[in-house]
Amino acid sequence: MFRRTFWFTAGAAAGVWATTKVNRKLKQLTPESLAAQAANKAVDAGHKLKDFALDVRAGMVQREGELAEVLGLHASVDGELPAQRGRAAVGRGEPAQITYLHGGKPGGKSHRKHSNTEQPHGEEPHGEHSYNRNEDH
Repeated sequence: MFRRTFWFTAGAAAGVWATTKVNRKLKQLTPESLAAQAANKAVDAGHKLKDFALDVRAGMVQREGELAEVLGLHASVDGELPAQRGRAAVGRGEPAQITYLHGGKPGGKSHRKHSNTEQPHGEEPHGEHSYNRNEDH
């Protein structure tokens, strides 16, 4: 009789354990649970990427300091990146100019198209002179 009670109890415990395991797995495979797991992994990846970027920045500052010391540059290295450089200005602040040559002959008509200012025909802006490369030949 004791044997039957033991095996009955062992079977019931195994059934409860198996049912619990299956229910947990089913809950992990619901769409909401999968979405939450994906979001958690994305957040973890973001933290790892941020840590990597901070390590790269620290290494860059350290290497710049080493190079400055070796090259004899006594500039202070403050751990911040330099400001972003702007694009090189074409014409150094003056309006961009396009010269159109009609006829392609020396002394031919030339018209200027000014991007920022309108100049009457024939007048040179800011005291500049037109240059026709065909005149040199």
